[in-house]
Amino acid sequence: QVQLVESGGGLVQAGGSLRLSCAASGRTFSSYAMAWFRQAPGKERYSVARITRSGTIADYADSVKGRFTISRDNGKKEVYLQMNSLKPEDTAVYYCAADLHFAATSYAYWGQGTQVTVSS
Repeated sequence: QVQLVESGGGLVQAGGSLRLSCAASGRTFSSYAMAWFRQAPGKERYSVARITRSGTIADYADSVKGRFTISRDNGKKEVYLQMNSLKPEDTAVYYCAADLHFAATSYAYWGQGTQVTVSS
């Protein structure tokens, strides 16, 4: 089992950048694929980025491709989401998630979420 705690959210102007971090507890962090999901008010939660256990493969939702980068540090038990060229439509609660399977449709473990607000 793994516990996840996100940080780094906040208010930023359009065009700006933020870096989200997710700290994991537990001894088997490197066994889990990791992902960042987001949920805007009145909309469904969906994955914006995910990364394999080793960090060698990552993929992205079309809405963030070229602007967001997911990475991980297995030694520190952390995963990151670098968000550049932010747009008002990126405003959402961002969740860190973990699962044993990279391609899982619903990840097993979740953080509490961190709010990202992008002003126009």
